[in-house]
Amino acid sequence: MLKILIVRVSSLGDVVHNMPAVADIRRRYPGAQIDWLVEESFADLVELVAGVRRAIPFSLRRWRKHLFSRTTWREIGVFRRALAAERYDLVIDCQGLIKTAWIAKWAHGPLVGLGNRTDGAGYEWPVRFFYNRRVPIAPRTHVVERTRQLVAAAIDLAGPGPASAAAVADSIDFGLDTSRASFALSTYGLNLPVPYVVLVHATSRVDKAWPETDWIELGRALIARGISLVLPWGNDAERQTSERLAQAFGAAAIVPPRLSLPAVVGLLDAAAATVGVDTGLVHIAAALKRPTIELYNFATAWRTGGYWSPRVVNLGEGGAPPSLQQVKSALAGFGLL
Repeated sequence: MLKILIVRVSSLGDVVHNMPAVADIRRRYPGAQIDWLVEESFADLVELVAGVRRAIPFSLRRWRKHLFSRTTWREIGVFRRALAAERYDLVIDCQGLIKTAWIAKWAHGPLVGLGNRTDGAGYEWPVRFFYNRRVPIAPRTHVVERTRQLVAAAIDLAGPGPASAAAVADSIDFGLDTSRASFALSTYGLNLPVPYVVLVHATSRVDKAWPETDWIELGRALIARGISLVLPWGNDAERQTSERLAQAFGAAAIVPPRLSLPAVVGLLDAAAATVGVDTGLVHIAAALKRPTIELYNFATAWRTGGYWSPRVVNLGEGGAPPSLQQVKSALAGFGLL
């Protein structure tokens, strides 16, 4: 039985975009045992992916904060021995960074990785010295296809060839278990009025944000149509923004407690639509193939935007951020405005 280790530790959006590779492997090798090495904060999300036998939590972010602690090095030693104890037929580093190639090398099995950097993606050229085999990828390649092409080459799977874009999109399966996600959401005991739209305002970069005035006008337009709003958050600053927006919306807005990632999947899957900036939660909504509007302030939608469903709409580009009217029109296309 083929045993494969996938290495993609972060970030949230990139972890989501890596998921279709699992379904690709299972189509070729239905009985394959697939483990996934991932940053510990994303492990419970990876566990929702059909075909993943085990999500192996990697704690580099936490270790870095306590690098001179004996406890940290003891934990690293335990992790390294546990990883080395498993024998893999193939280890695939989908991230292309020194840290991921270094850790991947701790596992037993031939290591395959990216042969070059693609436009807009992270890649550190010294990783080539870690790999037993390097796979070149065309520079202008979507992040989902970059991983799919890498994995296809690693398992000697024939590429899609001259198939139409629609056929390629149809083959993309993120494999998220929505029933388990729904259960995770139910444990919070939230009373979510239906229909509701999720507004994802939070981003790690200020230059990716959408103006609060537009969020408020959009939210009020949805409320006028009898639609409730849910504003999730992941840290104190995001919570404060959610609460500030909710005050402008009144009783129709809900600021939930901080949700686990499986619960977030359940929240997004049950939403009438998700509107948000270029961030991990929005990429989850797109992966679920639910009505999703992705807001871009840069010409990067070609690299990270959803293209696998007509229910995923990418708006905005470099020098031309998405307008409020564009977002309203897109929601009208979903029958919500």
